[in-house]
Amino acid sequence: MGTFLLLIIYLAFISLGLPDSLLGASWPVMRQELAVQMGMAGLLSMTITVGTIVSSLVSGALVSRFGTGLVTLASCILTAGALLGFSYAPSIVWLIACAIPLGLGGGAVDAALNHYVAARYKAHHMSWLHCFWGVGATAGPVIMAAFLSGNSSWREGYLAVGGLQFALVVLLFVTLPLWGYLAKKQEVVQGVQQTEAEASLDDTVTQKSQRAKGVKYALATFLFYCGVEATVGLWGSSYLVRMRGLSVEDAALWVSMYYAGITIGRLITGFITFKVSSQLLIRTGQITALAGGLLLLLPLPAGFALGGLLITGLGLAPIFPCMLHETPTRFGEVHAGRVMGYQMALAYTGTTLLPPLLGLLAGFSTIGIFPLYIVVMAAAMLLFSERLNKLLRRNEPIDTGSLN
Repeated sequence: MGTFLLLIIYLAFISLGLPDSLLGASWPVMRQELAVQMGMAGLLSMTITVGTIVSSLVSGALVSRFGTGLVTLASCILTAGALLGFSYAPSIVWLIACAIPLGLGGGAVDAALNHYVAARYKAHHMSWLHCFWGVGATAGPVIMAAFLSGNSSWREGYLAVGGLQFALVVLLFVTLPLWGYLAKKQEVVQGVQQTEAEASLDDTVTQKSQRAKGVKYALATFLFYCGVEATVGLWGSSYLVRMRGLSVEDAALWVSMYYAGITIGRLITGFITFKVSSQLLIRTGQITALAGGLLLLLPLPAGFALGGLLITGLGLAPIFPCMLHETPTRFGEVHAGRVMGYQMALAYTGTTLLPPLLGLLAGFSTIGIFPLYIVVMAAAMLLFSERLNKLLRRNEPIDTGSLN
């Protein structure tokens, strides 16, 4: 039954990825119909991510009280309803209102299921879990492009994805008793583990270190990683339409290739983790993502932009799940939970602030600065990650006490 539940979690992560890429793929058409400025996509993205941050912060308390299954079900109901609201939105104000439950639902699902898998399944499942998010993120622009290329509109695209979300709601409702059954079986084991962790914390909490800046390097790496990933997803289509002369449909398909790179890369990473260290995968991914950004930046024919997007996606693929998996190794089991919370908060902050920042800068210049913006953030991500690795090579403990 644990394997069956894992399959449901994978399906939930597909549904989590579907809405994430819809806005960027459909925005060139949406903004014309609603008669709003290009930079309003940044406001919508920020609203969604603020909701995600809020629900992530309270997800622990919600799961403790209601259980992972019920929280996941309620969150999917929120996201499905929000997507339905998007399809009928008469104005940008309506979209902003619907963006709030979309973010709240997505954040709760993300945090609850990541924690559930990390606590109960082996490490490679984390890469595959985020691979299935990539399946949804890749399928989103494809679905939207199919509607945009026919006689339908972006509204029907959102309606179709909302229908898929409601199908997941039905599945989660039917299987809800399974979550409670497995939770009772694992209750005794978790209680023993919690007692041991608390004892370990009592023994080590008084340790002092001057190396807390190592945690800050890790936080900065998460910030810029999510900045790169979200910025490409949100503004890639607009860049291809405005600066490379592609049609809206072709641009949406090209962005889907970027998400396909992330998806395929994470699928492969799940197998590679059996043989290759997470640290090497992180470094290789960061260098690859930077190379993809440089390919976008060079004044080459439009066909090379597709290669740049795909290479960037492949490079990003292993970074996020491997950094999550490395947290206990880098900072110790005692501090892993606290540092993980810091990292997720900075990840969402990067998703919230850095894509809208590009929209603001593009308003003063052009969307043509998109490749340079990606290169700068990818370089910063690599820089902070290597600074952290340099500290780790000294074999000194990195304590988080001074961050409190």
